[in-house]
Amino acid sequence: MYKEDFRNMIEENRNSSDSSSAFAYNTTVNAILITAYSVAFAGGGIGSITMSFVLVKMNTLSITTTAIINLVVVHSLLLFTVPFRLHYYVSKKWVFRMSFCKMVSAMVHIHMYLTFLFYVITLVIRWLIFFQWKIKVEFYRKLHAIAASAAVWAFVMVFVVPVLYFEYGRSGDYDNTTCFMFQKELKQESVKGLNYTIIVIVALITCVLLGMQIFILVKVSRKLSTSFWSHQEFWAQVKNLIFICVIIICFLPYHVFRAYYIQHVSAYDQLECYNEVFLSLTSLSCLDLLSFVLSGSRLFKQMVGTLRSRLSCC
Repeated sequence: MYKEDFRNMIEENRNSSDSSSAFAYNTTVNAILITAYSVAFAGGGIGSITMSFVLVKMNTLSITTTAIINLVVVHSLLLFTVPFRLHYYVSKKWVFRMSFCKMVSAMVHIHMYLTFLFYVITLVIRWLIFFQWKIKVEFYRKLHAIAASAAVWAFVMVFVVPVLYFEYGRSGDYDNTTCFMFQKELKQESVKGLNYTIIVIVALITCVLLGMQIFILVKVSRKLSTSFWSHQEFWAQVKNLIFICVIIICFLPYHVFRAYYIQHVSAYDQLECYNEVFLSLTSLSCLDLLSFVLSGSRLFKQMVGTLRSRLSCC
């Protein structure tokens, strides 16, 4: 009897150690993941709720407003999945179905590229207006803005979501108690090629956006001479940098590291943990709405006014 109890105890300890070893993240990486997603959930939730109240009070529907509405929607979809990620990182065990794990995992990527797309569209339209090409752009009408948004979401729902659902995580056998560990997919040449293509496209577009915005800022500063600090036109272009800064800080590091990660995915197991850390940084883009709210507050405007007066005095 005692031998059987002792044998059962050893078997339970072995099973518990196996289940804990299946959790691939060490203490430091796990703490970083919990912190990043917690900040994104708290700041993104506050920003989305506050921005929703601001949008309800607006009577007009401009291009920028339409883009902000799309950002609220896409951020909200990601924030809905964040608690399930946090539950996994805290409990170190996935207790939901594997199909739901794939959906939660894919949502981070869908959120990142949709946010990137809406940023690019917003910046391009603002630049067209800056160069006084608004007459040639039919997109500024309300109906066209709504139709374009609907087309983007329809494309995602009809083509992207089904492909991710049926193909994401299909080539490998994964443990039902672990999640977000689909690195076996990268062994396929087609998946590698798609990832490399996306990395190059994102990097090139980011460089073009940054170069274009710097060119416009230099042009505005030369046009306004020494008094550009007090002009609204200059600060309107500075606000465009918020979009580009989010891309550079949140999105670009992930893609730069992923180029290295794809090449050495089979050599180092720890790279998967680092890849998840860089991926968690993309969720911090949810803080953009909070920055928009703060930049439009009275306190922020008073701080900017004080800064302008001091700079003008100097």
